[in-house]
Amino acid sequence: MSQDIIVTTTESIPGKRIIKVLGIVVGSTCRARHIGRDILATLRGVIGGEVKEYTELIEEARKIALVKMIEKAKQMGANAVIGVRFGTTMITQGVAEIYVYGTAVVVE
Repeated sequence: MSQDIIVTTTESIPGKRIIKVLGIVVGSTCRARHIGRDILATLRGVIGGEVKEYTELIEEARKIALVKMIEKAKQMGANAVIGVRFGTTMITQGVAEIYVYGTAVVVE
């Protein structure tokens, strides 16, 4: 992931001054469960512990959503995104949307 843009959950960036607010920027991806992962997850559920298959699926989805948000911010002319938050919603059984949003800004 190209990180030549500042991405932060804070509303400001220490040592930087916001000179322009460009607006809300969002990135999202929808992911479906996989039958192979479901079988392994069920087995892990019986044994107990972390369900690594789902952890990996969600981690990958977060990265994809973040990259999409950063690309949209760059297209708007931003060099930073502040107030970043992640969320998820169920689209249908077995399919979830992972999204990330923030405020695209120009800082100096």
